[in-house]
Amino acid sequence: MKVCVTGSAGFIMGYVVEDLLRAGHEVIGIDNFSKYGEITRSYDSNSRYQFVRGDAKDAELMRQVLADCDILIGGAAKIGGISYFHQFAYDLIAENERIIAAAFDAAIWAHREAHLQRMVVVSSSMVFESATTFPTPEGAQLTSPPPVSTYGFQKLACEYFARGAWEQYQLPYTIVRPFNCVGIGESRALNAPEILSGNVKLAMSHVVPDLVMKALSGQRPLHLLGSGNQVRHYTYGGDVARGIRMAMESPSAINEDFNISTGQSTTVLQLAELIWRKVNPGEKFSYVCDPPYPHDVQMRVPDVRKARDVLGFNARVGLDVVLDEVLPWIAEQMKLGRM
Repeated sequence: MKVCVTGSAGFIMGYVVEDLLRAGHEVIGIDNFSKYGEITRSYDSNSRYQFVRGDAKDAELMRQVLADCDILIGGAAKIGGISYFHQFAYDLIAENERIIAAAFDAAIWAHREAHLQRMVVVSSSMVFESATTFPTPEGAQLTSPPPVSTYGFQKLACEYFARGAWEQYQLPYTIVRPFNCVGIGESRALNAPEILSGNVKLAMSHVVPDLVMKALSGQRPLHLLGSGNQVRHYTYGGDVARGIRMAMESPSAINEDFNISTGQSTTVLQLAELIWRKVNPGEKFSYVCDPPYPHDVQMRVPDVRKARDVLGFNARVGLDVVLDEVLPWIAEQMKLGRM
């Protein structure tokens, strides 16, 4: 299949493009390098990959690209860590609404006038921001209170875009929700606010890179945002990408939604101690708790059975192995002044 991926220079979509090419698909990537600046990827020279530098809000550009595509994966979005949610509370929802509207306008046209088969919407675990049922199954976004953050609310809106486009225009969709994606390739955004945590400036207020930076910088005690009891499911980027591709390829995924995640729960405190042991072997772990941000969700625990039963998807790479890949990469980025 020929797949268009918006936001192809981003963190998660970088893994997705790589996985799609490995599986034999042709890929057209669209990005304007607005987040990290101009970057290169290992697959840029792949004969089955074409890159289009442009803005995903440009509906005419999107129509031109989708005229020859079978699938659209909508990955473009303004996104960042928890401090980003607060710093850009309006810009996040406004810009992301423009991006998703342009994508669906073009996809509806391409489905009617060309041969686009489906739109894959990359949503977020943040649609479950106010959930009270754990593990949280698909469908809970419809019965839980709405998300409190503008980012979570906008991601929920993306899912309603999908259902509306199907209801009115019969554009098939698949919704995928990555949970706490971790891996390499995510550096400091160009316009990210500088936030101090102890004596270390946070890279992006994403817990894994920020804790790794603190540990590598020699911070003692380690500063945690909040109590450390927050529960997360840290999922390797390669696993997230494979889950998205499996959902894209599966006829059983048409007009369905899936939590794409590991089934393993980890508290922030457990994560911090694991990182500490890898950076400071043999040294006693010590930490202090700083005040949390308002939208710091305490429980984010997905029900992963639907993705397993319908798609055959299971996350394969554990957090311990992921950190062995992430730690040296972040160390190198810090030397280069990119984090």
